[in-house]
Amino acid sequence: MGKVVVSIVMGSDSDLPVMQEAANMLEQFNVGYELDIVSAHRTPEKLFEFSANAHKRGIQVIIAGAGGAAHLPGMIASMSPLPVIGVPVKSSNSIDGWDSVLSILQMPGGVPVATVALNGAKNAGILAAQIVSTACEETREEIIAYKQGLAEQVMEKSKRVQSQRV
Repeated sequence: MGKVVVSIVMGSDSDLPVMQEAANMLEQFNVGYELDIVSAHRTPEKLFEFSANAHKRGIQVIIAGAGGAAHLPGMIASMSPLPVIGVPVKSSNSIDGWDSVLSILQMPGGVPVATVALNGAKNAGILAAQIVSTACEETREEIIAYKQGLAEQVMEKSKRVQSQRV
């Protein structure tokens, strides 16, 4: 895996099982990443430092997962020049995940956060790799191969279903 160019952060270690899916996808595409906990509510100083300086450390994309009120992705986006991908996480104190989805999705004009589905960290990892691939041909080739693999899987399933017709 190459230089760290994606930062995956989450509000709590309870988010790690969901956010690990983003890390797994980045590993599959050979994209270097870091993983950390940055709480918007419990460690605001760390949040400010991280958000203001990630780009200075060579980070190109930030994936931020949060549950409940889910302020982390939006707060990072408000302070960072980097693209931020928000992952709403269904947490134990969540209202079926909708509070997280809406907190990340409904950002004001001028502070965009790309938002994936509830617990959709896998897609966040893929999207981060696609963003990185705009400047890295090797990553682009990995993504092309991945998508070809998806198509091949569908075609195999299609053949199986068609062969079972009565």
